[in-house]
Amino acid sequence: MSRNKFDIDEELESPFDIRHFKRSMVYIKKHAKKMIAALLLSGAAAVIALFAPVIVQYALDKTIPQKNFPQLVLLSILLLATIILSVLLSKIRSQIMTVVSQDIIFDIRSDLFKHLQKLPFQYYDDRPHGKILVRVINYVNSVSDVLSNGIINFILEIFNIIFIMIFMFATCWRLALVVVAGLPVFAAIMMSIKTKQRRAWQAVSNKSSNLNAYLHESIVGVRITQIFTREEENAGIFEKLSSAYRKAWMHAQYYSQAIWPIVDNISTMVSAAIYLVGLLIIGPSTVSLGVIVSMGSYASRFWQPIINLSNLYNSFINTIAYLERIFETIDEPVTVDDEPDAYELPEIKGNVSFENVTFGYDEGKNVLENLSFDVKAGESIALVGPTGAGKTTIVNLISRFYNVTGGKITIDGHDISKVTLKSLRSQMGIMLQDSFIFSGTIEDNVRYGKLDATKEEIVAACKTVCADEFIEAFKDGYQTEVNERGSKLSQGQKQLISFARTLLADPKILILDEATSSIDAKTERLLQQGILELLKGRTSFIIAHRLSTIKNCDKIMYVSNKGITECGTHEELLAKKGDYYKLYTAQHEERETA
Repeated sequence: MSRNKFDIDEELESPFDIRHFKRSMVYIKKHAKKMIAALLLSGAAAVIALFAPVIVQYALDKTIPQKNFPQLVLLSILLLATIILSVLLSKIRSQIMTVVSQDIIFDIRSDLFKHLQKLPFQYYDDRPHGKILVRVINYVNSVSDVLSNGIINFILEIFNIIFIMIFMFATCWRLALVVVAGLPVFAAIMMSIKTKQRRAWQAVSNKSSNLNAYLHESIVGVRITQIFTREEENAGIFEKLSSAYRKAWMHAQYYSQAIWPIVDNISTMVSAAIYLVGLLIIGPSTVSLGVIVSMGSYASRFWQPIINLSNLYNSFINTIAYLERIFETIDEPVTVDDEPDAYELPEIKGNVSFENVTFGYDEGKNVLENLSFDVKAGESIALVGPTGAGKTTIVNLISRFYNVTGGKITIDGHDISKVTLKSLRSQMGIMLQDSFIFSGTIEDNVRYGKLDATKEEIVAACKTVCADEFIEAFKDGYQTEVNERGSKLSQGQKQLISFARTLLADPKILILDEATSSIDAKTERLLQQGILELLKGRTSFIIAHRLSTIKNCDKIMYVSNKGITECGTHEELLAKKGDYYKLYTAQHEERETA
């Protein structure tokens, strides 16, 4: 089933896999010293707080019966000091862990983004972008607190339980046994719901991903939505996805919120049992009022870390679901990458050869089969043919955006699979039909492929491709801010800026994929000189729908039937009266009748 769909749930892991949590330790170890310091502060605060019941017990059993007012004041001050010191240490610890939490977010998100930059086109072809975004933003935010505060709190609560038990057994071991008698009941309940709880939170992760994917798709396609008046239908789809998320969330909360009432009820029954056992079974002659009150306080404190641990368990279960998705992304193989022994491609002349190249986007469905051709340095090659025949695939393979299934591609005799991607792509210039403009200034966009370019070089490139005139017409000229995807610019203006960006990068091999499709005929005629300048001395591959624009190319290749069926100059192919002749005459007739 295709994953490139906003309403397709991602596959869930059935068994609980602790590997995900162990793996996250890599990010925690970097901040180990700060976390240890925070743990020590928390431990000190907890131990100091445990002396409060001891002070109260001593006051009830000794100081008050003896009516020792000065000692009572001293004990009150001591009690207040323990509270203040405990709160102060906890505050310092909180500040430390806030920094650690944000550092962990930064580290995980940086690793995710760096890996996403390397993933091949195929990865993005197969997934809605919203499902990728939710992993980088939402999921990382969700796991950071558990990986920082959660671990410290988990260790601290364990120590809290141990220390409280020591104080309880030191105070009255028989009443301490009453307190811990509720633990087996609690453990049995937790064991019975843990698997259902984990899967419920995995479902929340899926529904959140689906919702974000559709939201992203809707924002990007809002113009099409309004053109076709699809607002009501889209609102219905969004409501359905939002409802599914709400239902999954409520189902997960059903398990999460069930835990604390269970603990609260057990704690209440245990507290009642302390007074019952202390007063009626053991008796006041053996157990003093101060001891019973002290044990009641310890019982309350004993079950508080139990509640905290159950809440941490809820967060932990949720985090594991998110970690699955985060590490799944980080583990996504970079199928198009440098080989271990890859070398730098030297400065090229531009000889390109395909040797029995076979390629398919999906296994068993080849787009190209045993394709072979040679292009000499400086030649201009036009690729024409029906939609979906593989024209764009050929130029994508030259840039090694995909790995060939069979055969090999060489540039100046160098197998492109053996050289580094940076050294290969840095010598290539690609102009796409959909010219992407980044948020920022026009100057920033032109400079994108050559960061050290001067203002004079930028202006010269824009003048060459006829972009300078419309840029200067803006109030801020080259400093004009353009929105994401260049929404303030026409499609033709975006293509002209992309032309300037490509020219400025000075590539050795140039690829123009329907690069003038959105430019009006008048501007295109003016641009021809700029294109000729762009092609001069470069090997170029041109994909164009309007055949009139590629008549002067050195070779025209007709792509069809998983290969090249015709190859020659414009005149040679017309003389053959084959597929190219039919395509050209059909376009010529359309222009005459228009």
